[in-house]
Amino acid sequence: MKTAGKISQNLQKVQKCIENAASRAKSQTDGIDILAVTKYASDQDVLALLQTGKIKHIGESRVQQALTRWTNPTFAKHHVYKHFIGHLQKNKAAQAAKLFDFIDSIDDIHTAQVLDMHAEKLNKKLFVMVQIKLTDRQTQSGLSLQEAPKLLLQLKPLHHLIVCGYMAIAPHPAETAQLRELFSQVKMAFERDFPPGPQPRYLSLGMSEDFEIAVEEGSTLPRIGSMLFAENTEEV
Repeated sequence: MKTAGKISQNLQKVQKCIENAASRAKSQTDGIDILAVTKYASDQDVLALLQTGKIKHIGESRVQQALTRWTNPTFAKHHVYKHFIGHLQKNKAAQAAKLFDFIDSIDDIHTAQVLDMHAEKLNKKLFVMVQIKLTDRQTQSGLSLQEAPKLLLQLKPLHHLIVCGYMAIAPHPAETAQLRELFSQVKMAFERDFPPGPQPRYLSLGMSEDFEIAVEEGSTLPRIGSMLFAENTEEV
């Protein structure tokens, strides 16, 4: 377990890195939020992060682990947006629709239809993001940038899902130039498919290893895990 002071120090460092990246890109930090990824963090460390009062978005990738955590009153009293960021199995859709505010990893219409059905039963609107695949790994979920617009059209009739952006995971390791090119391509697709308007929109690019490049290229919701919870962020 890390001390609350160390967690707060890590968060401040991440925030400063985001500010610097946005400054280099001559963009505003007002529209950039940290999505704190808690997959490998202890409950005590997650609570320490929540208690800073500076985190609005939390990312979980295991439905059962998230249920155990967020049905605990100690966690439930913290009002944050809960994102599911892992691959969602249809048999977990009912639980996910009830617990989460966002599902960030939609890549097929069938899972989306099941989510929409459960959201309707709950009389709930569920934010969803389409996952873009930027690697050749067979085990990674997501759609290509060419396939994504077709899914967006299929999602339109699902009235209990609010499609609000793209999420993408870059290859690792990768050269800076390659990352910039990939992130830039997703940014262009995002601006085309999610023009500014009254509805919230999110571009979730970047993780602890590459979030500064992602922010420079337009990410508004970088996913940060290890850098927030590491003992020594210089080693991340």
